[in-house]
Amino acid sequence: MTKYIFVTGGVVSGLGKGITAASLGRLLKARGLKVAAQKLDPYINVDPGTMSPYQHGEVFVTEDGAETDLDLGHYERFIDEDLNKYSNLTTGKVYWNVLNKERRGEYLGSTVQVIPHITNEIKAFVYRVGEKTSADVVITEIGGTIGDIESQPFIEAVRQISLEVGRENSLFIHVTLVPYLSGSEEHKSKPTQHSVKELLGMGINPNIIVLRCDRHLEESIFRKIALFCNVKEDCVIENLTVSDLYEAPLMLEASRFSEVVCRELGLTTEEPDLTEWKKMVETIGSARSRTVQIGLVGKYVALHDAYLSVAEALHHAAAYNGVRVDIRWIDSEQITSETAEEILSGLDGIIVPGGFGSRGIEGMILAAKYARENFVPYFGICLGMQISVIEYARNVAGIPWANSGEFDEQCRDKVIDFMPGQSDDIDKGGTLRLGAYPCVIAPGTTMERCYKASEISERHRHRYEFNNDYRKILSERGLVLSGLSPDGRLVETVELTERPFHVGVQYHPEFKSRPNRPHPLFIGFILAASQRPGEES
Repeated sequence: MTKYIFVTGGVVSGLGKGITAASLGRLLKARGLKVAAQKLDPYINVDPGTMSPYQHGEVFVTEDGAETDLDLGHYERFIDEDLNKYSNLTTGKVYWNVLNKERRGEYLGSTVQVIPHITNEIKAFVYRVGEKTSADVVITEIGGTIGDIESQPFIEAVRQISLEVGRENSLFIHVTLVPYLSGSEEHKSKPTQHSVKELLGMGINPNIIVLRCDRHLEESIFRKIALFCNVKEDCVIENLTVSDLYEAPLMLEASRFSEVVCRELGLTTEEPDLTEWKKMVETIGSARSRTVQIGLVGKYVALHDAYLSVAEALHHAAAYNGVRVDIRWIDSEQITSETAEEILSGLDGIIVPGGFGSRGIEGMILAAKYARENFVPYFGICLGMQISVIEYARNVAGIPWANSGEFDEQCRDKVIDFMPGQSDDIDKGGTLRLGAYPCVIAPGTTMERCYKASEISERHRHRYEFNNDYRKILSERGLVLSGLSPDGRLVETVELTERPFHVGVQYHPEFKSRPNRPHPLFIGFILAASQRPGEES
């Protein structure tokens, strides 16, 4: 029978529940178990697709096109399994589904209530991921902090699941903060005790308590929390801040985390094989002689989580290439004709990631122009690809008014626009291309050199496309259309093949990069950046 693990958080938000859940997934997979992971989010948005990156960080897209919470990116990178639409559920989606069922008469005239109708919808979702994946263990993270009003239906739903599948098939892990008071030079367990008391009041007795801390805890803290929170002493696990997040599984396993979890669930497994993971962590942490300076030019750089997967993919590729990467977060609104040289000089590579809206676009175009004119490796992702097309059209192909229909509906040369038959008269909650689509790579291109393949599949999240009316003139002026949809209708990638790396892709390769298996385009980009003349550091 599938085992269910529920991860909750207490005291404060931002404790790293997602990293804890992802680390446990990696450890259980290393024990030979098939693991699935999901996130329950209490916000009322149907999904994070329409939320500002400043509010929520990046939107992570799954293979089947679900727009999800960024924690799913951690799950995929740690567990190395592709997740799906059953991996993220929001309060908005729950009520959407329940209200649609009510309108269709599926409740046969019953009064629709939080219990049982809302909780039943949540339970069905949790069960479904196990059924669809045939997982041995389903790890479910409940977003928010215990005590939040909006989280209560989710807590009640997982309490009911625990009763339905049996205590022997379910496990509750509670992640809390143990603050350190520098004045008295001691850690305080009282916030954890109060948080557990709140959880007990909702009918859940946590089996394991994970203590988030910045410095090692005294033994007395473990004993006190075990005693007052009614758990076994070895079920109190230290979750220490680490220098690199990929060290987290190894740090947690030092406290026999996965062994305790398997024991409490009655799972008999082999010892975890973490050889590959340890080697990868050692590679990431090893001293390297060269640091590459990568300018990440975007409009949401004030919140680095808005580009979380891009930053992680850069670090994966840097470790693979034996260099360090220093990301310079550059606000595209600060780049003007007068400031471009000062801001962008000294960079070994420039990356322009995805985004929506017209703010900061001209600064991105100037960044793409600077990269092209100064032979700086350039990597454009989604919006960044469209930026490179606009820049090339304006400054090389002699189309000075080139723009995107997204930024200027009235411009006369929309080199980026809706495809024929598309329309912007749709809800903003559904972009037109989401999830995995195939792409055929032209031979002899940078794309082929990086992928070493003639056809690939990558994840998309965008509404506008390369305008085919401009294929001929841009190709004649030297822009290589290096990747097309299998039917040849959509331009998926562009490049300047004679450069070490000047590539724009309409999709999001960062979503498929793994710490132990970096994405080939990021490998190629960092390699080109590392081969530029520079001082050893």
